[in-house]
Amino acid sequence: MVFVSLRAPALLRGSTFPFKRLPSDRGGSPFVGYKKVEKSKMSPKNKKRGGNGKSIELIEPAAKSAKKELDNSTEDVTKKSSTSDSRKAAKSSVEDKGNKEAHSFWLMKSEPESRIENGVDVKFGVEDLKAQQNQTACWDGVRNYQARNFMKDMKLGQLAFFYHSNCKEPGIAALVKVVKESYIDHTQFDKKDPHYDPRSTKQNPKWFMVDVQFVRMMKRYISLAELKRHHQEHKTKDGPLKNMALFTRARLSVQPVTKEEFDFVLSLEDQKPV
Repeated sequence: MVFVSLRAPALLRGSTFPFKRLPSDRGGSPFVGYKKVEKSKMSPKNKKRGGNGKSIELIEPAAKSAKKELDNSTEDVTKKSSTSDSRKAAKSSVEDKGNKEAHSFWLMKSEPESRIENGVDVKFGVEDLKAQQNQTACWDGVRNYQARNFMKDMKLGQLAFFYHSNCKEPGIAALVKVVKESYIDHTQFDKKDPHYDPRSTKQNPKWFMVDVQFVRMMKRYISLAELKRHHQEHKTKDGPLKNMALFTRARLSVQPVTKEEFDFVLSLEDQKPV
């Protein structure tokens, strides 16, 4: 067997035997790292022709090969992640568009009967709104994040049902409209207010409110019990109140109302109670 130095690769062209370079050729003797290879076992795509028609096959170091596999794997993952992010962004865009279309009307709950909370009466019914200057008041005291976010979505002129809650007969009493869009709720900083929030600061306020103005009383009081009967019926007949937030998100004090739901409730004014 003939040994050939790695430092003199030109000698390989005249060598009698083909050689294969091993992955463990780092350091040590310059003659270590090559071995004789049968020509019949050599891969055609890796053959390099020598001066005597003999071939030498160089095997790629294992570390380099592993790196290529890792790079290819990473590239595949990146492509899949990019595709997934694109799909999520598209889905989010569609959902946002649908939400904006659905959130054109609202239902806002308030308590028309006296209830003392931290020494303060939180009563505020439609008659209290009518008694305010210009029949306008701020809708303060909301301490639910989703309800707060709904108020932040409200636009000038949008209509809302004024809903009497936590009383003997809950229901829709009047119509109001948004006359000032979302701004900071001052009651969160007032230690004497029942809705004071010590975790909120003026530098980083957590709660917001809107101003609403009285529009008109409903032609008749639309009770929760009546609305619930329609809701139950519409769930089986695919009616407009089948998914009304008043029943699917009952605990929210501020809720979105679709145009279909809004129009149906208004149509009840001219009908006898069910």
